[in-house]
Formats: sequence, structure tokens, C-alpha cells
Amino acid sequence: DVPRPTGLFAPFMVAGDLAFLAGQTCEWNGRMLYAGKVGLDQDVEAGHAAARICGLNLVAALRLACRGDLDRVAACVRLGGFVNCAADFPDPPKVVNGASELMLELFGDAGRHCRTAVGVAALPGRALVEVDAVFRLRR
Repeated sequence: DVPRPTGLFAPFMVAGDLAFLAGQTCEWNGRMLYAGKVGLDQDVEAGHAAARICGLNLVAALRLACRGDLDRVAACVRLGGFVNCAADFPDPPKVVNGASELMLELFGDAGRHCRTAVGVAALPGRALVEVDAVFRLRR
């Protein structure tokens, strides 16, 4: 299930053939599985695992956007990855690879996407990672 939004926003919005997915953290069944900062409290491997969970939460939201039919997914267009990390942490892309690899596993070539991976000072609930996405859908 998609984690319950913590603010005044929807988990997705469909505009034409694009599904814009709100950022998802590494929350699972109501519990933040990975919290703190990569490079201080957690290592790259934990960040990678956290990003994968973000990706799974994105797919749950995408399933809602597709009205339950993930066969409607034509392409993962873009991922945006945000890594809660130490100020001098050099490897946000290695962390966000956890979500990128999941999209390729699930959607094959349609999972190939452009991406941003940045380090940030804080995330909701002290989440280690947050990822948002844009997908193209078949009608």
C-alpha cells in the first residue's frame, strides 16, 4: 500500500499520458525503516536498500495511477532522488541506484530513465532517502 501522505498533497497526478508521482520515502507498513544520514548514521548499502523501498512505494502509487493495471506503463521517464546525508557525502548517485535498479528489474527497457540524485540536509521523518518519479502511460 502507498504510505499515507504527511502533507496536503496527492500521491499521484495524471496529466495526459504522464503520471507524476509524489516523493516516497523508505516507510514500510507505517514504520520508517531507514532513518538518519548516509555518511554519519548509515552507510551506502543502507541508503541503497532505502532507495529500493522508496521505489516499491512509487510502484504502489503508480498502480493506483494506472487503475490497477501496471501493463499500462510505457516508460519510466524520470526519477528524482534525495539523500539525507552528511554535508561532505560524495555518493548520492550510488544510493539512488537502489530505486533505478528496481525500475529496470520491473519494467525492463521501459524502466530506463533520466535522473537527479542530490544530497539534502533533512527529509520528512528523518528518512534516509526520498524518490519521486514521472511515468508515461498507455491509454
